[in-house]
Amino acid sequence: MDMLKSCKRYMNLYKIFLVQYMKTQMQSKVDFTVGFFSFFLNQMLGIVFLYLIFEQIPDLNGWSFYQLVFIYGYAQIPRGIDHFFTNNLWIFTRKTVKEGLFDRYLLRPVNPLFQILIEQCCPDGIGEFLVGMVLVIYATAHLGIAITIGSVIWFTISIIFGALIYLSLKLLLATNAFFFMDAYQILYLGYNLSDFVKYPLGIYNKPIRFTLSYIIPFGFTAFIPASFFLGTSTLYSTIILEIIVAVIFFGIAYRYFCYGCNKYESAGN
Repeated sequence: MDMLKSCKRYMNLYKIFLVQYMKTQMQSKVDFTVGFFSFFLNQMLGIVFLYLIFEQIPDLNGWSFYQLVFIYGYAQIPRGIDHFFTNNLWIFTRKTVKEGLFDRYLLRPVNPLFQILIEQCCPDGIGEFLVGMVLVIYATAHLGIAITIGSVIWFTISIIFGALIYLSLKLLLATNAFFFMDAYQILYLGYNLSDFVKYPLGIYNKPIRFTLSYIIPFGFTAFIPASFFLGTSTLYSTIILEIIVAVIFFGIAYRYFCYGCNKYESAGN
């Protein structure tokens, strides 16, 4: 009962922060609209790039154009969710710890990580999410993938845990700000590895495949679970394994974050 009340309280807090932040963003509606659609078009350029490649070659290491579109779109969906909900971790790496702003999170009777995440969102993530959904639906229609209640449920579960992997890895790298003050470049380099999983992991050499699967497991946010729906892998070796990896990595990342909180000494120190 207490846990239910706590969850309800946190949901209400998130709703309040989200509404207030969106109000500030909508004060300049032109900038908001232009920024949103610019990001949307930028995502579509990636598909144009794929199309131009397949104009010259019929397949990429055995993968067809529509299979790659499916994987590409799949990669965008959890990334868009993460982009929308956890964008404030980028600011955390640059100024929150360095300028002593983390003090206010410790003074409030609310989980510090929750406060960081709800302080702002990034509407650009909506465009990323929508592009991903459009591409997945488009590719699904051309590939003749059967849509069932079960597949929709597993797809939804995979997307949620894929977003959790993004959060976990960003949190793990952003927590270095407690020790290096400015961990932006560390996060930037690690996060950009997610671009590799917009394509089949099989096109890379073994060290890169291993890194993207088990060291920085972005492969579990796109190609690995997508291969289940494409019929090239089993449920247990894809989505079930994705859930396990997501839970483990979030546990590691959150414990590291708590350790960083305990080592925090404010800006004056």
